Order: sequence, then C-alpha cells, then structure tokens
Amino acid sequence: MAEVHIVGEISHAKEFPKQELFCRWKLHCGNNWKVISGKQEGQTQVISSEFDDKCKWAYPLDIHLTTTGIPGWPKIYVQVYHLDWLNRSHLYGYGFVCIPTSPGSHVLNCYTWRPLGSIRERFIQYFLGGGPQLKYPDLILSSNDRYKLNTEAMGVVSFEVNIVLRNFNKFGVEYE
Repeated sequence: MAEVHIVGEISHAKEFPKQELFCRWKLHCGNNWKVISGKQEGQTQVISSEFDDKCKWAYPLDIHLTTTGIPGWPKIYVQVYHLDWLNRSHLYGYGFVCIPTSPGSHVLNCYTWRPLGSIRERFIQYFLGGGPQLKYPDLILSSNDRYKLNTEAMGVVSFEVNIVLRNFNKFGVEYE
C-alpha cells in the first residue's frame, strides 16, 4: 500500500482578538485511508501571550497513514477556543487545512472563521461571551453547505509539517 507520514507541529496562532487560546484538532480522511500509528485528534495546551501577537503552541504531530486510493486525501480540522478569566472556553474559530500532496517541508496557514449571529446574539457575546456554534461541526468539510453560513473571519493557525510519501510509484501515482 502507498503510505503518507506527517511529522511536524501545530506551531502557533496569530491575529485572534484575544489571547489565552487552545486548539482542538482532528484528522479527517476518506474511506481508502487507514491510520497506522499516531493520534487522529488532540488538544493543545492553553497559551497566554501578553507581549506577543502569537500564541506559540509547538504541539507535535506524528501520523502514519496508508491508502489504497487518492480520494479522501487527509485534512486537519481545527477548532480554536479562548479561555476567559472565569475559565470558560468560548469558540473563536473553525477551519481546516489540506495536507500537502508533495513530499518535503511545508508551512500551512489555516484561516479560521466563526458563525456570525444576529445583532442580539453578538451583543450578548460581547458582554457575556459564548456565541453561536455549529450543531454539526463536520459541516465545515462539506463545501456544498458551507456557503450558506453567515460568518466572520478570525485568526490564523499555522502548521509546520514534513511530508514523506512512500510506495506511490508502485501504485501508479506520480508526484512532483
């Protein structure tokens, strides 16, 4: 079988309105794919960056996959949360990033967004926190329904990954 090895880190988050952030992530891939080793989901630590615009997580990723076909190439889905002074977590953004199809080192930027509620919901969100969330977060990965959402842009989550491809030539898949 063809193999993909993803080694790297969820590096940092930047351009979010507030600091004290953490990130939940999940690997999403098609039916042709199987995880041989490594975690398929996880959560970073909470980082508070008072003097810098970046929350530096440096959360490690090490995932080894096999595949029988290219459809369903892996993506990493993220949810970024803000931890307030009462230790309540508030959604700050959804996003996903596609794993590169070429071997080597890559820096990936995942641009996040969150649902934009009504005027009343935004007013409550401003003073009390919280805010609207998706009932079905997998909707993010579906391009057919995503365009119907009313959203606002949030910050950027950066990944630094190294991709190793193995045995793709044996199965008739060429890459550059």
